[in-house]
Amino acid sequence: MVLVSHPSRSSNVLRSAAPATERKRSASEKMNVEHEVTLLMDEIRRLGSKNADGKTSVKFGVLFNDDKCANLFEALVGTLKAAKRKKVITFDGELLLQGVHDNVDVILLQE
Repeated sequence: MVLVSHPSRSSNVLRSAAPATERKRSASEKMNVEHEVTLLMDEIRRLGSKNADGKTSVKFGVLFNDDKCANLFEALVGTLKAAKRKKVITFDGELLLQGVHDNVDVILLQE
């Protein structure tokens, strides 16, 4: 945000410093998140197996250490958070960290 003085007004106005092209890019980034969530679903299906509830599940460590996932996802943890926010997957906790959370199940909610 940038503080802009308007010559004909006595008050200052806060305006976004981002040009219109950057605002459009944000819509494009949303499409990339959607695409990454779809790719994540495919990878969970590829690497996971059905749990007792009949849902596909994979350990976080398996996802994190998979070579294909490492090449597909620029930020796997961010993609996991976005997918959880969209209720596509679930896992215990807010954030998954390599090593500490390798045995946490990432469960696909939407087949």
